[in-house]
Amino acid sequence: MSEIAGHPGATAVVNESYSFACMRCGHGWEQSYEIEHHIDGGGREFVQYMVSGQIVPSPLSRPTCANCDNHVVRIMRPGRVASARDAAHRQHRTPPAGPVEVPVAADGSVDQHHWHLSDLLHVFQRKAS
Repeated sequence: MSEIAGHPGATAVVNESYSFACMRCGHGWEQSYEIEHHIDGGGREFVQYMVSGQIVPSPLSRPTCANCDNHVVRIMRPGRVASARDAAHRQHRTPPAGPVEVPVAADGSVDQHHWHLSDLLHVFQRKAS
C-alpha cells in the first residue's frame, strides 16, 4: 500500500471546497478541505477531513455556524457565498461624491424649470367627462 507524500497513511488525497450559509442568523462562509483516504487495520476504507493540517469533523455530517453555533446550515457548491457578497456590494454601492451635472439641452441652454407638487400630481387628476 503506497502513501501520499506529506500525508502519512493516506492512500489518496482530494481537495474539496464548500460554501455554507446559516439558516438561523444568515452568516455565510467558505472552507476548503483536504480529504485523506485511509485503510484501517481491518482493511476498511475511511476518510479524514483536514483544515490547515488539523483533523476536523466532516462538514457534511453536522456543520456548525461559527457565528451562532446553530446546526441548520445549508451546504452549497464553492463560490456561492463570495458571489452573493459581490452582488450585494455592487447593488448597494454608494455613488462617488462630487458635483452634480445639470443636463444641458442641444442648443446649449440649461433647463431652469422649477418643479411644483401640482406638476407631479396632474397625472393622477381625472378629466371631467
